[in-house]
Amino acid sequence: MNLTPFHLFELGVLGLFSGGVGALLGIGGGLIIIPVLTLLFGVPIHQAIGTSLCCVIATSSGAAASYVEHHLTDVRLGMTLELATTVGAVCGSLVATHISREGLAVLFALLLTYAGGAMLRKARKKSFHDGDEDGAYTVRRLPLGLAASSGAGVVSGLLGVGGGPIKVPVMYLLLGIPFKIATATSNFMIGVTAAASAFIYFSHGDVPLQVAAPTAVGVFLGAAMGTHLMRRTPSRWLIRLFSLIMFYFAAMMVWKSLHGGFSH
Repeated sequence: MNLTPFHLFELGVLGLFSGGVGALLGIGGGLIIIPVLTLLFGVPIHQAIGTSLCCVIATSSGAAASYVEHHLTDVRLGMTLELATTVGAVCGSLVATHISREGLAVLFALLLTYAGGAMLRKARKKSFHDGDEDGAYTVRRLPLGLAASSGAGVVSGLLGVGGGPIKVPVMYLLLGIPFKIATATSNFMIGVTAAASAFIYFSHGDVPLQVAAPTAVGVFLGAAMGTHLMRRTPSRWLIRLFSLIMFYFAAMMVWKSLHGGFSH
């Protein structure tokens, strides 16, 4: 690809926006970066995914250190759930040829819609208090959370989606983790996952440096801005924004399944 200085500037702005949203909500930036690179810049899908994975690492790098410093990240819980997610991803790769991705995408979309609605209902209650101001919380139903994280790994491996839109609701709705803690922990987790995947894409030549470099720089700066904004934004508003993105994500899953977007 021959990129002009204006294209590099556009990629930086794209990274700035996606990094900010990713750090703010714990979803990485692939949900934004991949469609924009493929539709507006004409980047092949595999290269767009490889670029996105590198940017997820940048998001995690820009956000995780700040969140750990401010005691928002539950490192122990994050590593425990990440282990379950990794096992699920391996299982998903083994059964990929035996499961209808289109049907799974529709079920996944229904799950996201339900989770988004549940989060909105919880945030709209007059008695809503997330408990993240003093950091006092107790992890509940950990075995169920591990099972759900394994399922998240299977879905992520089969559909090529990031784990953030699944991990954050699992921690918030099932485990009783305050939303900001869940967001910060998700940012810590997605960097670990993306690092292994990005290496594979890079070894296959699917990480175009002329695209990935300016985007990743923007992502890193955006993630640093997103961490400051997240700490100052009420959880109620963060949950509403996250739920809206989940609804969009669910709609995209259905659209891709109807148009064969998950076919090999």
